[in-house]
Amino acid sequence: MNWSELIREVGRGTRGARDLDAATAEHLMGAILDRQVPDMELGALLLSMRIKGESPQELAGFHAAMQARTARLDLPPGPRCVLLPSFNGARKTANLMPLVALLLAREGVPVLIFGRHDFDSRISPFALLDALGLPAADSLQQAHTQLATQRLAVLPLQALNPGLDALMALRPRLGVRNSGHSLAKLLDPCPGRCVRVVAVTHPEYLDSMSTLLPTISLASPSLLMRACEGEAFAHPRRRPHLVGFTGGQAQPLHDPEAPEEDVPLLPEIEPAANAAVVRRMADGDLPVPRRVTEQVQALIKLAYS
Repeated sequence: MNWSELIREVGRGTRGARDLDAATAEHLMGAILDRQVPDMELGALLLSMRIKGESPQELAGFHAAMQARTARLDLPPGPRCVLLPSFNGARKTANLMPLVALLLAREGVPVLIFGRHDFDSRISPFALLDALGLPAADSLQQAHTQLATQRLAVLPLQALNPGLDALMALRPRLGVRNSGHSLAKLLDPCPGRCVRVVAVTHPEYLDSMSTLLPTISLASPSLLMRACEGEAFAHPRRRPHLVGFTGGQAQPLHDPEAPEEDVPLLPEIEPAANAAVVRRMADGDLPVPRRVTEQVQALIKLAYS
């Protein structure tokens, strides 16, 4: 590929840049994931795309390239497996993503948590999972066994897509996120047998993902939602946004008239304290936030669809 021509297309600023077509975007992301782009050109492309923003057709091409390089995971018979991506960690409030996983597994819905962590200013979700007795599996086979026996497994992104893992690992070096961070939320290691949880923080991504998800959710349903501090659980206080995508159709799974909740945020962000909160909620000793309960119910519905 001609790197300078691609940089010229996407690197002319927010007004002068042009979107790539899906085929070109797929070839570009394939080269990035295969680590075939020289460092200087890669940095220019990633920062240019960060400034311009990914279009739905670019995300579709990127997604195709990612899926072609993603390892496949066998799943046990039964409901679909819920995919919970985790790339941020706790900052100001307890991370309740593992609570979502535990509540789903209790209902017989398998859950795969996957991701990586690069934020020095946040508490690693994998340290939290370790404190809950949920360490990352050593292999795809071990994750398969855990899903069959425990209905819950954790995998590092490296095990599913090494190229994407390397792309996301550039964040500390570049100082900003790149397209890989949006792309990772769309990863599906079990096409046709999963429910993607696409948890976004910024409103513009609700729009772009709403356009993209009908085209890639024909076989595997997806749940588009607002994340809490970037993690895949519903913010306890905010008005819910839960939209399911099945067979190419969008279906709101929240009450559009629901008010924001006046509930306290939980300051227990250190792994041991956060794990204790999650356990107490899972055991019924503390109330589960209403928004989290709504998210779990929406995911159960999609898992059995």
